[in-house]
Amino acid sequence: MPNRSHPERHRSQHIGWLRAAVLGANDGIVSTASLLVGIAAASTGKEQVLVAGVAALVAGAMAMAAGEYVSVSSQADTEAADLSKERLELANAPDHELRELTAIYVARGVEPATAADVARQLTTHDALGAHARDELGLSSVVSARPVQAAVASAASFAVGAALPLVVALLAPERNMLIGVSGMSLLFLAALGVLSASAGGAPVARATARVVAWGALAMAATAGVGTLFGGVG
Repeated sequence: MPNRSHPERHRSQHIGWLRAAVLGANDGIVSTASLLVGIAAASTGKEQVLVAGVAALVAGAMAMAAGEYVSVSSQADTEAADLSKERLELANAPDHELRELTAIYVARGVEPATAADVARQLTTHDALGAHARDELGLSSVVSARPVQAAVASAASFAVGAALPLVVALLAPERNMLIGVSGMSLLFLAALGVLSASAGGAPVARATARVVAWGALAMAATAGVGTLFGGVG
């Protein structure tokens, strides 16, 4: 029989941008919709609601980009420091590092003789890569990418925030609170389905938790808006 290769597609290759994109879109919808609902509940005019929503979109997108870049850069710096230390150890104590790599494979269930042979071959091929992957748990698939995370987070936040903002723009002022909150919950449900499908997670559970937390946030800000609107 001919040897037929079959390409395998794994979800882990999406981790870098998927986490930032889902987080950004979720924050964009929840924070902007909650702000709009809170202001609308305070009986503020539609113009003020829209101005606040646009400001929230811009400020939130920039904050998400900055936050992701700083946090992921810190992760990247830590990874670089670990690799630098490992590179130095390989240069100064190669025999010790070879035994260390062998011990890792033995602990995973490989027979000692086979583990030693594998460790020697991998060390010859790419010693640093072998230690980065098997000792430090680092790989190109899940390595930190600050710029990618910042762009994905900011863009997805802006898209997420624009959704309830468009609803607020199109909805009649008297129905704005119900329209924004109802449509935003639908947007969150769609995001839950999309993110679960992209990441291979259970759709129902992912959707339920996204919608539940969004509803809680909007209910809280609506209560605050009603309270302070009544006081005013």
